Amino acid sequence: MRKNKVDIITLGCSKNLVDSEQLMRQFVANGYTVEHDPHKINGEIVVVNTCGFIGDAQEESINMILDLGEAKKKGKIGKLFVMGCLSERFLKDLENELPEVDRFYGKFNWKELLNDLGKSYHRELAADRVLTTPRHYAYLKIAEGCDRTCSYCAIPISTGRYQSIPMEEIEKEVRLLVEQGVKEFQVIAQDLTYYGLDLYKRHALPELVERISDIPGVEWIRLHYGYPSHFPYDLLRVMSERDNVCKYMDIALQHISDPMLKKMRRNITKEETYALIRRMREEVPGIHLRTTLMVGHPGETEQDFEELVEFVKEARFERMGAFAYSHEEGTYSFKHYTDDIDPDVKQDRLDYLMRIQEGISAEVNGSKIGKVFKVMIDREEEDFYVGRTEFDSPEVDTEILIRTPQELAPGTMCTVRITQADDYDLYATICDEI
Repeated sequence: MRKNKVDIITLGCSKNLVDSEQLMRQFVANGYTVEHDPHKINGEIVVVNTCGFIGDAQEESINMILDLGEAKKKGKIGKLFVMGCLSERFLKDLENELPEVDRFYGKFNWKELLNDLGKSYHRELAADRVLTTPRHYAYLKIAEGCDRTCSYCAIPISTGRYQSIPMEEIEKEVRLLVEQGVKEFQVIAQDLTYYGLDLYKRHALPELVERISDIPGVEWIRLHYGYPSHFPYDLLRVMSERDNVCKYMDIALQHISDPMLKKMRRNITKEETYALIRRMREEVPGIHLRTTLMVGHPGETEQDFEELVEFVKEARFERMGAFAYSHEEGTYSFKHYTDDIDPDVKQDRLDYLMRIQEGISAEVNGSKIGKVFKVMIDREEEDFYVGRTEFDSPEVDTEILIRTPQELAPGTMCTVRITQADDYDLYATICDEI
């Protein structure tokens, strides 16, 4: 066990990661050495930031806590603290079942952890954090919570009502991060498109993106986790007019059949969904769409699933993920529906859908051979420099592998020509064309 060392383990989404980064900055300000997701966990203090989204994520969090509890019993680590969505949702149960944890905190009261250690929370550092990403990009959280009432989703149970962060605070954070070398911002929230309705009584995301775009040093802005119903179409104008706003939209659609959209409480129809996609592609030529779909929601028939399959084939999403329905305690589905789809059927539908998408992704990648793109360099590997285009988000999307004798520092931009493609990666050479 290393004295005065804090190990922080983050599970779940990038929103959790931002919370961890803020906590890390506070520990550093209080004189601790901090590591994030260390190869060897041996801190005097260990903090697990948990995910409680679906069963698999919950299981991962519980197993991590149990493993660390054993390490604590053996004297390999000191105090063990748990925070995040899982403990927000199941606080009392966890306290009863996991006594080896020194204290559980929820999603929002983690600042109390510092007080419990006899340390101070530095309010002047509230916008500051220790980046765990490469220093040229960062996640930018613009809101907490969610006001949607989707049948299957437990996130509002953990995060509460939607709370937009004021534009001025977000701008301050962006300027601070730019001073630290950040060039690319992944703008995140549980629902980006709701931004401003609570605070300004209007859809304010287009204005916010414009204001971030105007800050010197911001080279790329990429948008994650939009909601299709009542989409703020002025955002498409901003995306098409601003060179530093990536032609990329991550928008979870979940399904396409009208019966399923109604059961899921998505407040949109099949026709409206198709119209939304058409308008996005018309107003922002070349836009790359990422979506998430769900199979196996209660009541999903073979006909519903066939509609979903046809939708995937027709929409040809550049990026797509899918997951099987999880019957989560406390949700509308849990209270009103029976989890009536056999697990094997769910898995078969999921596998089939992803096989179709793999073929589409391969075709999308293949269509880029011979074309020229601007690329942000992320890192150097043994044989290649690895980068991304504006159409690729870190960790989840296609990477560009570049072989060149030139030295390319992480965070630099270069122009490349695509020479080869496979299902998930593109290969390129440096060129001078713009």
